Amino acid sequence: MPPAAELLSVNVGRPREILWRGQSVRTAIWKDPISGRVAVRRLNVDGDGQADLVGHGGEHRAVYVYQRESYRYWERELDRELPTPGTFGENFTVAGLADADVCVGDRFAIGSAVFEVTQPRVTCYKVGIRLEEPRMPALLTGHGRPGFYLRVIREGEIGAGDAIVKVADGPERLSVKQVSDLLYSGEHDRETLRRALSIPALADGWKHSFRSLLEQVQSGRAGNSGLTGTVPDPPDWSGFRPFTVAAVTPETADVRSFVFEPADGRPLTPHRPGQFTAVRLPDGGVRSYSLSAPGDGRRLRISVKREGRVSSFLHEHVTAGTTLELAAPRGTFVLDITDRVPAVFVSAGIGVTPVLAMLAALAEAGDDRPVTWIHVARSSAEHAFAQAVRAWLHGLPSALAHIRFTQPLAGDRVGRDCDAFGRLTAADLAALGLPGDAAVFLCGPDGFMVATRAALVDVGIAPEQVHSEAFGAARAANGVAPHLPPGPPGSGPDVTFARSGLTVAFDDRWASLLELSEACDVPADWSCRTGVCHRCESGLVAGEVDYDPEPLDRPASGATLLCCTRPAGPVTLDL
Repeated sequence: MPPAAELLSVNVGRPREILWRGQSVRTAIWKDPISGRVAVRRLNVDGDGQADLVGHGGEHRAVYVYQRESYRYWERELDRELPTPGTFGENFTVAGLADADVCVGDRFAIGSAVFEVTQPRVTCYKVGIRLEEPRMPALLTGHGRPGFYLRVIREGEIGAGDAIVKVADGPERLSVKQVSDLLYSGEHDRETLRRALSIPALADGWKHSFRSLLEQVQSGRAGNSGLTGTVPDPPDWSGFRPFTVAAVTPETADVRSFVFEPADGRPLTPHRPGQFTAVRLPDGGVRSYSLSAPGDGRRLRISVKREGRVSSFLHEHVTAGTTLELAAPRGTFVLDITDRVPAVFVSAGIGVTPVLAMLAALAEAGDDRPVTWIHVARSSAEHAFAQAVRAWLHGLPSALAHIRFTQPLAGDRVGRDCDAFGRLTAADLAALGLPGDAAVFLCGPDGFMVATRAALVDVGIAPEQVHSEAFGAARAANGVAPHLPPGPPGSGPDVTFARSGLTVAFDDRWASLLELSEACDVPADWSCRTGVCHRCESGLVAGEVDYDPEPLDRPASGATLLCCTRPAGPVTLDL
């Protein structure tokens, strides 16, 4: 029988700016105990606030709870005394209510308020800052002591010293620790996933993750789609493989298509429409290009705009008979040919290539789903694949096209060469009457994608229905283009960022591949920095990595976690 539970301390704090690794970070993890009684409302405790409303706060994360017993546990593990209550960013420091005992859906009365357990804590790097222990996000989850969030069922007043009384048991009796382990460890039991999904109190984000995991488990695939949103197909081969150019076709004055066949003559596993390959030149230069034709098991086609060193080499020196090395097709920006929802393809410039393969795949299959094709080019002279697109759309029974030119030539005519002049706007999209349940595939320059994504949401398309692919080298959040890191060249293995066209020798200055990418302003997402959350999971095109620390759940083959890996030799990353 668990001991009686008690509210020991109520802790609140407002967002503040702190300096971390030379950068300003906004956080509300600093919480201080307050005296007397305080009101708890639907979204938080009076006097409290959250800096990151994506990871914290909201109705299902109104109050964060951590246990005195876990404080004592970490003092033994870390061999030091911990500061005052609130150190873990918790609103309620409690006696009792262990993560292994409390179940998601349990309800508790404290003072005049009633609360419901909704989810375990999602750890991020800021708890490591607060405790001056970078490993803390991984330790909390790996040791089964994450703490948990409460939803406010009935608003009321609470105060230190109040008894905590359970008033209802959650269905399925899955503890906070079990639910946390189900997502973050490698144990994704099918029946336990089904049980978790049947708990009404479980937060929607966790349910979405568990649905993805259940689909993954049922398909027998490795990885953790609950954290990444999807698990990539395992690559058809490791590293790079020699291919011979079978044909080179000019599409416009500055776009050419290159068709490759395996030099060894062995068949290919047909790739999924929308995937990409990385091309390695004789001098070692690497760049990723979308595959612009569906997979047929014999050939791979890329269509390249001349706008950089690698693309210039392809245009100037690669002809039929040339042999180059290609990585296996990969990527999760793909069309599911078995899905029956309407498809909307939106592209600009050479960003047309992955959605071109999707459109061709639908045409070849004689698909009858509603299809909307939206493309923006500068003019008829730069409108690549215009004839092929018209032919494919003509063969689809429920297809609609809208072509726009932003810099039309003197002879370009609306109604003949395109449907309108000017940039694509929300009003243009609204006029097309896009199906509300459509899957939207968006690709083009960064600015175009940001503006178009916002416009799609404005016309009623849910954000989760918009799938996008960054074309070419994206810029980091600070707007700086990828570059060589400051300081002397490294002495370690070469790290190639395929999308950014950048190769850098690794060095002990960087503790991980994530730190190297940051030094080069190569865009990479992250949160925990300790191998827990998988936000930094990226494609490992070629090479091997060493993990330190070992992640709770390794990614699938062909992927790596940047935050806890170093190159074991030369590596190529899909960044």
